[in-house]
Amino acid sequence: MNLYYEIHRLNRLGFNKSQIERKVGVHRDTVRKYLTMDFEDMVQWTHSLQNRKKKLDHYETTIVDWLKEHPDLSAAQVEDWLLEEYPKLNIGSSTVRSFVTDLRDRYSLPKQKQVRQYEAIPEVEMGEQIQVDWGEIWQETVTNEKVKLYFICFVLGHSRYKYVEWLDRPFKTTDAIRCHEQAFRFFGGITKEIMYDQDNIIAVHENAGDLLLTHEFKSYQQTRGFEVYLCRAADPETKGKIERVVGYVKTNFAKNRRYNGLDDWNEKCRAWLDRTGNHKVHGTTKKRPDSVFLLEKAHLKPVSPLKSKEISFDASITAKIGKDNTIRFKGNRYSVPLGTYQTVGSNEVILSVHDQELVILNDLSGEEITRHSISLEKGKLIKKRNHGRDRSKTIKKYREAMIHLFEDEQRAAFFIDKVIASHKRYARDQFLVLEKAIQDFPEVRETTLEKCIVEKLWSANDFRDVAAYIASQKPPTIRQTTLEEPLTSLNPSTPPITVSTRSINEYTKLLGGETR
Repeated sequence: MNLYYEIHRLNRLGFNKSQIERKVGVHRDTVRKYLTMDFEDMVQWTHSLQNRKKKLDHYETTIVDWLKEHPDLSAAQVEDWLLEEYPKLNIGSSTVRSFVTDLRDRYSLPKQKQVRQYEAIPEVEMGEQIQVDWGEIWQETVTNEKVKLYFICFVLGHSRYKYVEWLDRPFKTTDAIRCHEQAFRFFGGITKEIMYDQDNIIAVHENAGDLLLTHEFKSYQQTRGFEVYLCRAADPETKGKIERVVGYVKTNFAKNRRYNGLDDWNEKCRAWLDRTGNHKVHGTTKKRPDSVFLLEKAHLKPVSPLKSKEISFDASITAKIGKDNTIRFKGNRYSVPLGTYQTVGSNEVILSVHDQELVILNDLSGEEITRHSISLEKGKLIKKRNHGRDRSKTIKKYREAMIHLFEDEQRAAFFIDKVIASHKRYARDQFLVLEKAIQDFPEVRETTLEKCIVEKLWSANDFRDVAAYIASQKPPTIRQTTLEEPLTSLNPSTPPITVSTRSINEYTKLLGGETR
């Protein structure tokens, strides 16, 4: 009625419908409707609204109880709970929203809101990407206790079709791999790329773009053949879709729901995916994920059942390098080369036991840092002699010296860096061979350098062989000294020596001959 009075007041003052619409904040059709109604018509219509039966009146008590018990309950979650309790109920989302808003006003039940900022993420093509992330939440049980639950979410980047699985303990790498297989079966295929957060279940860390995956997951990824995209730390914009899915699972499915065992919880979650998570119209795409999924499924790469023997999970564990460049294993300390510990970045390594030897790996592709015989004693420091000095500085100086042996230092640096990258453990040996080759064939060193770069021969041995071949194809160049060219003394400071000359007769007498 207040709105009715205000619209008519502004109309009497001479405002047109568009101006009234902007001032009172209602649609022009509402303004037009109220202007055509006199006072008695408005009273009767208002009275009919208050007494008109609504489709959800029968469920009012239930919904009010939910809102009182859970003030942060959303209208979308109310709708899902109604569909769960009354599967045959046919109701629209807008009807539920309107009814819940009216109940909050009438019963003074304001909604508690949590504000979170998101940024738009570019769309991906069909079958291009799956996004994966983990979440956790404290849940109230049917016996009024609190349990912590953990879940993993998968979402197809294009259709937003989702898969969720729960555990009542933290995830391990083997759990993550099993859930991947479950998700692939649920989707009916696999995408070219899978995006992950920097979770220590699958990744140690991302070192300037170099992914360091855990050993088990690296084996699994190579077996399945998908590409891994690891998001930067603290970068929710990159993985916006999966971030929203994690929040959606927490707020729409798990929030305020009672936990009654893991099997029951997972079963209810799958039912929620069918009726709500994958069925409700998506707010961004304005389409139902299960409908778009029917098209995207044809773009997924089929996956065959995974045989356990296809993945070789070595018995390995992770450890951290201490500031003293040692790692701890079964009560003892084992050394790594001085300088292995870094003040910035991850200092995690992989420990693997083979034939009573402890093998320490610095990345998960299998590159070895060092190995030690396992000590049966306790409290010992097992250290190698060559772990007491920093070899990286020697390599750096040797590299600079090698570069200065060439005229084209820029191309020489490129070639030498390639040699070091290809022979990390034998860099010094490579330098010795390269230095010897340059000493033996100095006249062809630049030609050999260019040939090795063009042919991509990143080895000092190849450089030596190419230099020897090129040198053998050139004719020897011998410097001819003419008779007219004066001989230069080896020691310019020595004064010239004058030699006396004698006649031939004197030499004849000395030899006992005769002069004719």
